[in-house]
Amino acid sequence: MPQFDHSGFDAVLPPQGRLLGVDLGTKTIGLALSDISRTVASPLETIRRVKFSIDVQRFFALIDEHAVAGVVLGLPMNMDGTAGPRVQATRAFASEVLKRRDLALSFWDERLSTAAVTRMMIDADMTRARRAELVDKLAATYILQGFLDGAATRRRACGGQGGDV
Repeated sequence: MPQFDHSGFDAVLPPQGRLLGVDLGTKTIGLALSDISRTVASPLETIRRVKFSIDVQRFFALIDEHAVAGVVLGLPMNMDGTAGPRVQATRAFASEVLKRRDLALSFWDERLSTAAVTRMMIDADMTRARRAELVDKLAATYILQGFLDGAATRRRACGGQGGDV
């Protein structure tokens, strides 16, 4: 299944089913999971990256375990809206995943997600060690919740008929 814009993504998804949010880093992959009604995102897990074949095994195991209907992959655009090396690496990851598994996949602009999550954890007076432990899966949660909120807003704007999600 190819990568989709938001409207194409919505069109291939079943009416209900969990989405997996992904914050792809060079050392870790933060993961978050939505509820089946796609309203709330919750932190799931952080995968410590070893090599792609090992990383993707765990990734697919979680997709199967949680009956994931689609994947929302954070796209780390530059602040000026251009695509830099991290965007290229994220698109390459998506392409390799899709070669191995037929998945519904969409991207979501994740600019400043890690910074926002880090600021919230600092404001919550978390220790540096605790922040390091949580930042990736919380960034994935932030990305996925942004996608879910955007989808809900677009559905409301289209009179609840799905619309351009």
